[in-house]
Amino acid sequence: MKRFSLRLFALGIALGAIGAAVALAGADASITPPTKATSEATPASDRSRAQESGQPVIDWNRVLLAIVNTPGAQPATIQPTRSFAILHAAIYDAVNSIDRAHEPYLISVGAPGSASETAAAAAAAHAALVGLYPAQQSALDADYANELAQVTDGPAKDKGTRLGEFVARDLLALRANDGSNVTPIPFVAGTDPGDYRPTPPNFPAPVFTAWGQITPFVLDRGDRFRPGPPPGLTSDAYAAALNEVQSLGSAISASRSSEQTEIGKFWNPPIQNFWNEIAQTAATANHTDLPTTARLFAALNLSVADSAIAFYDAKYTYRLWRPVSAIRLADSDGNPLTVADPSWLPLSVNTAADPSYPGAHSTISAAASVVLASFYGDEQRFSVTSPALQGVTRSFTSFSAAADEAGLSRIYAGQHFRFDHVAGLELGREVARFALSNALLAAHDSSGQPRAIGSPGDVR
Repeated sequence: MKRFSLRLFALGIALGAIGAAVALAGADASITPPTKATSEATPASDRSRAQESGQPVIDWNRVLLAIVNTPGAQPATIQPTRSFAILHAAIYDAVNSIDRAHEPYLISVGAPGSASETAAAAAAAHAALVGLYPAQQSALDADYANELAQVTDGPAKDKGTRLGEFVARDLLALRANDGSNVTPIPFVAGTDPGDYRPTPPNFPAPVFTAWGQITPFVLDRGDRFRPGPPPGLTSDAYAAALNEVQSLGSAISASRSSEQTEIGKFWNPPIQNFWNEIAQTAATANHTDLPTTARLFAALNLSVADSAIAFYDAKYTYRLWRPVSAIRLADSDGNPLTVADPSWLPLSVNTAADPSYPGAHSTISAAASVVLASFYGDEQRFSVTSPALQGVTRSFTSFSAAADEAGLSRIYAGQHFRFDHVAGLELGREVARFALSNALLAAHDSSGQPRAIGSPGDVR
C-alpha cells in the first residue's frame, strides 16, 4: 500500500489513536490497512457464491440524501460530505470483509465467506446513520427492517448483521475526534481591498471556517494540494474575471443567455447531492454488483469529503472576497480596468457564506467526475434534473462535461470568478487521483501477488 505508514501515523495522532435525480444511458478505484493480517480468508472472487445486487448501497445513499434534505436534520456545523464518507466507508469495509477482493479502508474483519453481504451492508449503514443522526433512529429502524426483510433468515444473515454493526461502531469511534466537533475561533472579516467579508443583501456569518483543519479521510493533510494564490487585484487576469462575472452573473444581466441563466439556477443546490444521484443511476444502469457498488460510493464520497476539506483549507487561507463585494467596491481595488457598481447583486441574490477561492462546485464536481470515470469511463450519456428547476433536464455525453458545466454555473449565478472555477477543477482532480491511488486498492498488486490485509477482529 502506498504511503501506508505516513497515513496511518497521521490518522492515529489526529484521532487520538482511536462520519437531483439522474438518468444514465450507457475502471476502477482505490486506503490503507491499519494492521498486519491476523487472519486469512479466501477472496469471494475465488469462491463460489451468488452475485449480490448493489441496490442496498443505493437504497442507503437515498436515505442519507433524504436526511440531509430535511430541514434541521443536518447539524449546521458539520459538513454533510463527512456523513456520506462515513456511511459509505462503513458499508465498504463491511462488504469487503466478506468479499476481500480489495484492501480495506480502515477496518478489515475476519468474516466467514458465508456471511451475507447484503445484511452486512444494511447493518453497517444503519449503525453508521444512527450514530450520526440519533434523532432519526425511528425512521432508520424502519428502513433497516425493510432492507433485512429481503435477506433470508439464517446464519448468513446473522453473521452479516454482526459484521456490519462491528465495522460501523469502530469506524464511528475512529472519526469521533477528527476535529469536526471543535468550535472554531470567531471569524474576523478583513477591511482591505480583496479581503473576504459577509456579503449583501443578507450578510451571513461565514461557515465552516475551520473545516480545512479536520482530519482528512484519505489525504495525509488538508493542504496537500492547496492551489497557489489567486491573481492579484491589479492584474489583467483579475480584471478579466471580475468583468466576466459582473456581466454574466448579474441579477439583471442583459448579456447572459437564457441557457446560461438556466444553468446558473439549475446547479444551485448542494453539489454533492447531484453527484451521489449521478452515481446511483450509473451503478444501476451498469448492473454493478454489491462489492463494486460499495467501492464506487466509498471512493466517490471519500474523495468528495477530502475535496471539501481541501477547498475550505484554501478558502480560509486566501480569504478572497466574493464577486458581489469585489464589484461593489471595485473603485478601491487599484485596477483601472474594473468599474464599481454599488448596487450589483448576483443572479442568485444571496451569496454562499464563505470566501470565493477556490470554487466548491468546481472542486467537488471534478473529484466526482474523476472517480466515476475510473469505474465506467468518462464518455457516458446521461441526463440530470434539479430540485431548483422542476421540469428542466440537462443532458451530457461525459462526466467531465457535467463537472465543467456545474463549475461554470457559479459564474452565471454571480457566485464565483473564473479563476475560482479553474483552480477548483484542478484541486478536485488532484484529490480524486490521490484517493484512487491510495485507497481501496485491489487485494493483489500488478504482479498478482497478494497485498497484506489488516484484520483487527473476527466475526464468527
